[in-house]
Amino acid sequence: MMTEAEMKQQLQQDAAKVEAAFNTYLPDDAVSALQETSVVEAMRYSLAAGGKRIRPVLVLEFCRMFGGTEAQAMSAAAAIEMIHTFSLIHDDLPAMDDDDMRRGRPSCHKAFPEALAILAGDALSIHAFSILAEDPVLSDAQKIRLITELSESSGQHGMIAGQVLDMEQEGRTDVTAEQLRTMCDFKTGALIRVACRMGCIAAGATQEQMDAADAYGSYLGLAFQIVDDILDVTSTTEVLGKPVGSDAAEQKVTFVTLLGLEAAQQEAEALTQKAIAVLETLPQPEFLLALTQSLLMRKN
Repeated sequence: MMTEAEMKQQLQQDAAKVEAAFNTYLPDDAVSALQETSVVEAMRYSLAAGGKRIRPVLVLEFCRMFGGTEAQAMSAAAAIEMIHTFSLIHDDLPAMDDDDMRRGRPSCHKAFPEALAILAGDALSIHAFSILAEDPVLSDAQKIRLITELSESSGQHGMIAGQVLDMEQEGRTDVTAEQLRTMCDFKTGALIRVACRMGCIAAGATQEQMDAADAYGSYLGLAFQIVDDILDVTSTTEVLGKPVGSDAAEQKVTFVTLLGLEAAQQEAEALTQKAIAVLETLPQPEFLLALTQSLLMRKN
């Protein structure tokens, strides 16, 4: 059984490896060819903002779990974090959630001109696929499959579809729990699920193993979003690193507004237990078991 301290140490080590990979995939010399306040600088600013790095860590861990190596997983890990970062840049824009803070510092559109922030998000979304296409370790078949999985999970059939549903649900009083789950499955769950699948693809896992990883990601993604909804009500701006109470201010339907705080917590706990049950059928799940439990109990 892995202790929480051991889990946190491995999580930090994996996050540091992904962050080091960013320097390879987006080198410093790229900035020198452009103006000082360039799109590359804005890309690096947002990538360097920190965060839990949950999605790339899931890529690395599922690849390891099924016999793969860090080298096989690293481009996929970096690519999915670039997609996630692009989505955060755009989510924070005035036309979307209009948030001035992200991870305890100014959002990209506050640190840079708004138009440059938009372009930085665009560039990250494109560069992610270039990284996968140019991977020196994976086979062409693996690269094509990774690109296909990530593009479908990021676009109008995945994360972006969820963002559209989220906007369409704002201010409504007739949103059902099932409709809210569908929105969260797309907006938050799609990238978490594909992170698990991409780790499997990088390792050459079987379809049965990939299906199990996808089921785990589905439970984890929904639990993760419910905890986010809870923290928007119970946390503080200082702890969360972004404004709290924004869901209510924007009249968003959340699991807290729909179910109440206690029932939302119970739902997150039930989903976490389902995710854990899937993990217990997989080889060497100790790290992910500890990580999954910690995400339920997180404070930011």
